[in-house]
Amino acid sequence: MNQSIELQIEECENRLKQAMLHSDVSVLDELLASDLIFTNHLGQLMTRQDDLAAHESGTVKITEITLSDQKVKIYGGVVIVSVQAHISGSFAEEKSESDFRFTRVWSKASSEAWQIVAGHSSIVV
Repeated sequence: MNQSIELQIEECENRLKQAMLHSDVSVLDELLASDLIFTNHLGQLMTRQDDLAAHESGTVKITEITLSDQKVKIYGGVVIVSVQAHISGSFAEEKSESDFRFTRVWSKASSEAWQIVAGHSSIVV
């Protein structure tokens, strides 16, 4: 595995985690591709704008993210990350705490920065 790419993606994943914890819309805007396709744990398709709006409005407030069992696979120009996350916070002012499995597809943007182009989440039971 290309160590340099793996380290870049690990840094991107850490930036993503911190941006989610702090609802840092400017960092999320950098990390999410404009044409992002994300399927949430309810099977709903979400766009980059949906995600940014949820953080910006306070609809989503994440207080804790604990990651485990992360796997990183490099395939040509894309990197696939699978990671389990225990997430605590609130959604629409209702407390929430669950375990999720995320799959994210990272690709280099025209600016040569890594961005998430696709993702999927599932609740782990």
